[in-house]
Amino acid sequence: MKKIATLVSAVICVVLFYFTIESALDVYSASWQMPENENQGSVNKRIVLITQELETPFWDQVSYGARNQAEKDNITLEVWGSYGNNHENFLKQIELAIYSKVDGIIVQGLDTDGFKELSKVKAASYGIPIITVANDVPPSDSLRKTYVGSDQRYAGELIARQLISDMGTSGEVILMLDSKQEYYQKERLKGIQSSLQRYPEITMIPAEADDSREQGIALTKDLLNRYPNANAYIAVNSNFTEDIIGEIQKRSKVEPYFIYSFDDSSASLTALQQGKLDGMIEQSPKEMGERSVHLMVQWLNNEMVPLDLDGYLTDIRLVKGTGTR
Repeated sequence: MKKIATLVSAVICVVLFYFTIESALDVYSASWQMPENENQGSVNKRIVLITQELETPFWDQVSYGARNQAEKDNITLEVWGSYGNNHENFLKQIELAIYSKVDGIIVQGLDTDGFKELSKVKAASYGIPIITVANDVPPSDSLRKTYVGSDQRYAGELIARQLISDMGTSGEVILMLDSKQEYYQKERLKGIQSSLQRYPEITMIPAEADDSREQGIALTKDLLNRYPNANAYIAVNSNFTEDIIGEIQKRSKVEPYFIYSFDDSSASLTALQQGKLDGMIEQSPKEMGERSVHLMVQWLNNEMVPLDLDGYLTDIRLVKGTGTR
């Protein structure tokens, strides 16, 4: 009887030991797989593209390229911004993105103390990388990872070369600037000046106004009165293009003047097609959007660290007006 009881107890112990081992293995197997599931859920990154010029042809192309690339790279992209160069609202959008703890910010550079404070201090403290697109800021004044866009100094050189080809090596040239003179405008101006200053009979006349329609019109009127013999106008800030052409047309024909601009103003392309511009710098906004998103993804995935601080330059070319001489 004792032998039977001992045998039964042994069988029970063996069965219990078997199920205990099997349960332990199941738990171990489940815990081993958990990190893999968590990683799969965290693959998708959230990036924000922020501009101060929403719904303009140029920035619509930047957004289009960025969205296409985001889909290819399997990341979430949101496009934020403000309208009509509202700097205060633009900076608030950047600050909101930082406090929202997005994975990365792609932003139109703004050469102001407020922008530099956000990009150099607040974004860095949250560990959020910033890439500037289309408009850059001085690298020393920002902790941006890189810049994607045009070589603005070279763009200025291209316009100056075309001007010399059209006008010759003598004459008065008005350079229309935003009084804030953001970094991209300074670079354009350097390119223009470095090319034109080789010709002593060319007089360059820099003129500044606030970046507003009223100020642009007032400045153009004043310049037409003060420099009636001016031969050429260059809208270094392309937002002045419409003001220049409009005020000239009120007094005379556009044809005697040589007028040049850049494609980041919606008025420039229309003026070029109407033959009212002698030349315009055409940039590559779609490529800017694509490359900035892809570079941000590569940085976030540690596939390209560090990024080139000098930036990644996109294509530019000078387009002649249809009615030019």
